[in-house]
Amino acid sequence: MTQHAARPNGRRTAPAAKDQSPALGAAQGDANGASAAEPKRPASRSGTKRSPKPKLSIVSSNGTTIAPTARRTADKDVPLREDIRFLGRLLGECLREQEGDAAFEVVETIRQTAVRFRRENDRAAGAELDRLLKRLSRDQTNQVVRAFSYFSHLANIAEDQHHNRRRRVHALAGSPPQAGSLAHALEAIDAAGVTGKQLRKFLDEALIVPVLTAHPTEVQRKSILDAEREIARLLAERDLPMTARERDHNTAQLRAKVTTLWQTRMLRDSRLTVADEIENALSYYRTCFLRGIPQLMSELEEDIAAVFPTTRKRKGTPGAQPAPLAPFLQMGSWIGGDRDGNPNVTAETLEHAASQQGQMIIDWYLDEVHALGAELSMSTLMVDASPELLALAERSPDHSEHRADEPYRRALIGIYARLAATSKALTGHAVPRRPVAPAEPYDSAEAFAADVQVVVDSLRANHGQALANGRIEALARAIGVFGFHLASVDMRQVSDVHEAVIAELFAAAGIAPDYAALPEARKLELLLAELRQPRLLTLPWHEYSEQTRKELAIFAAARELRARYGKRIARNYIISHTETLSDLVEVMLLQKESGMLQGTLGSKTDPARMELMVIPLFETIEDLRNAAGIMQSLLDLPGFDSVIAHHGVEQEVMLGYSDSNKDGGFLTSTWELYKAELELVQLFEQRQVKLRLFHGRGGTVGRGGGPTYQAILSQPPGTVNGQIRLTEQGEIINSKFANAEIGRRNLETVVAATLEASLLPQQNAPKDLDMFEAVMQQLSDRAFTAYRDLVYETPGFKDYFFATTPITEIADLNLGSRPASRKLMDKKNRRIEDLRAIPWGFSWGQCRLLLPGWYGFGSAVKSLLDTAPDDKARKLAVTTLRRMVKTWPFFSTLLSNMDMVLAKTDLAVASRYAQLCDDAALRRTVFNRISKEWHLTCEMLTLVTGHQERLADNPLLARSIKNRFAYLDPLNHLQVELLKRYRSGKDGDDIRVRRGIHLTINGVAAGLRNTG
Repeated sequence: MTQHAARPNGRRTAPAAKDQSPALGAAQGDANGASAAEPKRPASRSGTKRSPKPKLSIVSSNGTTIAPTARRTADKDVPLREDIRFLGRLLGECLREQEGDAAFEVVETIRQTAVRFRRENDRAAGAELDRLLKRLSRDQTNQVVRAFSYFSHLANIAEDQHHNRRRRVHALAGSPPQAGSLAHALEAIDAAGVTGKQLRKFLDEALIVPVLTAHPTEVQRKSILDAEREIARLLAERDLPMTARERDHNTAQLRAKVTTLWQTRMLRDSRLTVADEIENALSYYRTCFLRGIPQLMSELEEDIAAVFPTTRKRKGTPGAQPAPLAPFLQMGSWIGGDRDGNPNVTAETLEHAASQQGQMIIDWYLDEVHALGAELSMSTLMVDASPELLALAERSPDHSEHRADEPYRRALIGIYARLAATSKALTGHAVPRRPVAPAEPYDSAEAFAADVQVVVDSLRANHGQALANGRIEALARAIGVFGFHLASVDMRQVSDVHEAVIAELFAAAGIAPDYAALPEARKLELLLAELRQPRLLTLPWHEYSEQTRKELAIFAAARELRARYGKRIARNYIISHTETLSDLVEVMLLQKESGMLQGTLGSKTDPARMELMVIPLFETIEDLRNAAGIMQSLLDLPGFDSVIAHHGVEQEVMLGYSDSNKDGGFLTSTWELYKAELELVQLFEQRQVKLRLFHGRGGTVGRGGGPTYQAILSQPPGTVNGQIRLTEQGEIINSKFANAEIGRRNLETVVAATLEASLLPQQNAPKDLDMFEAVMQQLSDRAFTAYRDLVYETPGFKDYFFATTPITEIADLNLGSRPASRKLMDKKNRRIEDLRAIPWGFSWGQCRLLLPGWYGFGSAVKSLLDTAPDDKARKLAVTTLRRMVKTWPFFSTLLSNMDMVLAKTDLAVASRYAQLCDDAALRRTVFNRISKEWHLTCEMLTLVTGHQERLADNPLLARSIKNRFAYLDPLNHLQVELLKRYRSGKDGDDIRVRRGIHLTINGVAAGLRNTG
């Protein structure tokens, strides 16, 4: 068997670059290191024998056959290198055409010099590169920055396409299921003795929710993203057999799209509004989620039926059919409801988000129903239809005699008319394709789903199984997932604001003149007493402050939206900086004031029911340590058991990765999150309440990022249990979901990991766990001391940070609607504590230090070993650490993520940013400490893992990162020069300098891929 893994014969190979080396190697698909197509495969836990891989011959684009025995990893990357060279050639041609030969030669000279410097370690090339970059004019600088930035964008597209290609090669070859796939998960679950009945019951109760958030790290404009999606589509076409004319036409289209990129403004000229962020997020639904989630659930049903045969039947269906799965995979959003530090989010933006979401999903339903009306042309002269279907057709406003014998079409025309009326009623939006006649709107998505199910069941019962398994079944699944709301919109606000609102309400009502100054016990006493009152606290004629009016309006809007779109549109309320029980009870009282808390807390005759689940967000190290205690106090509240029962005996807790990292460093943050999760699991198991953890992960490792599959599997035992929500933030959303196939694969990975983490808990419990946890505590304590000593206790560190990173310019860049800090900061009063964790991590990535992802580990391990009483104890400690890596997924994942961050760190580049600090003594002190810790961390990581090189167990990623450096170097060097010019004041008013800085930020972010 010969498999064409590279290209169909006859495809024209793009000419190689002058240096005759690929621009980049394979890179991360999960945006953080693990390929979305080929995640690292852990050792099999099932004990089952796998069939050997078929041996394949790889045929390259020039027809050369590579023998199976000689095949190497690099050979698999031939098509990737060809794609990168091809797209690079198109970009070069565009540059020459648009800017002239001189501009092209400047860029090409810089590219070749940077490659020679980075890959050959040529010091002379490094000096030459520095001279070349410093001699550039302002216009040339921007041309160079744009060229290198767009090259990174195009390389990312090529890498994603290569992941898809490799996945297809494995599928065609019949390779064993890969880790992260549903097939692999089900195989392991089956081998572990889980029955099909147990699995189905588990999925009936499961809930997996990726939550899209709008944070100021997505540096791409929607226009750019749209053009890049089309480039990805056209590039994928080139793997298909093409005639010469078709290939030339494809090349012409790609050339046009690359030209579009070059002629489109890369940066926004004004700050994004919340409405813009809503629109950007919605674009991923049409690209990925609307079809990807139903497809994924359909495939899971098929796989379950194959692995776990069942005799359960669908109603009215002859023969055994896979039982339909509950819509356990749903979507969430913070966009339009997240007010924490963002004054631009109001009741109006919440209503706008719901309206836009409703309009999008109903428009999509209308398109699908219209297409089905054309497809389902069956006549009762040829085949029977169910009585329910015939009745549905009779209720249709379509009475054309031409369709008298076509009940499916008449029924669908009626469904379309009702949907059109629903669109008008919910969103005020008149559909462009008018129905045949007015009809009554659906009062719920469930009513719409019932009509669609009538069509499905009739097809299945009347020789239409093949038709039922197509578009109509995908539509039925989509309705269960998306309803009329598309995604649940979480509301979030910081606890200080709630306290201020309650204080004003209490003062106006004469209950407490200064509620905020009261001790916690007294606050709870007043809050609980007010919750038991049948009357409202708010006074109808009192003039409240703007803040209080806005907060009360949010609750009122949520209540109205739930009545309009269904309860799933708004069901979660997250309290940032939850530090006390009163922080949670305050939101309960605000719900009472808005009519979303019925009954009375503690009443046996009229128990309390709360519409929005109150969800604490524990962010800092101290908050994480107090989490279990606060939740125990909440569960102990008299009458709160009825609130829990109203929510299905479930309670969600959100854990913040970003702020805990900024507060205590990477190692301590990760460890405190682990401990908090275990304590919460123990508490909730004792109370027999289902715990759902909401992981506030970001893109960088310092913010909880890393390959999703490994991250979920490394969670403490019992913490997943089929219930998980996790944030998808910043540019990670685009990296994961802009490509439909990559997006579906990432969703599959989340589901597969959740299944394994929930149903195979033994993988997370090594026999020496108690000892491992004790060692981890010691490491955490030592790392915490080292990190805090640098960031919070080193005089002048904040000044060093603001001087040597582009944090100020990032705050000025029109990245998102949210400010870079919760508090306005001038130069004298700025503090690390007030800075948002997102731009904090983003800034360290720009200067190539990525400090939040590794600092403190080296000192921690060295201190642990140095305190050993003798050599024997020291060797034992090293042996223990190595066993922790091999047998404890939590620790091995932690080190794997840190390994990737260390590989992306570049001290030589970072030293250039250090020169931006005018205080020479401060510069030497801080940078030398960071440099020393980096070398120590690499040394200790090598000692523990046994790997001399970074990413030794992931050579694809190692090569990708190494090759990317050559194209990031010019961007970083130019960013430093531009920052010098801008901050000196001499060129501060030159728009080209400011634009150049922002362009370099864009380019570096694209090159690193996981900076947000």
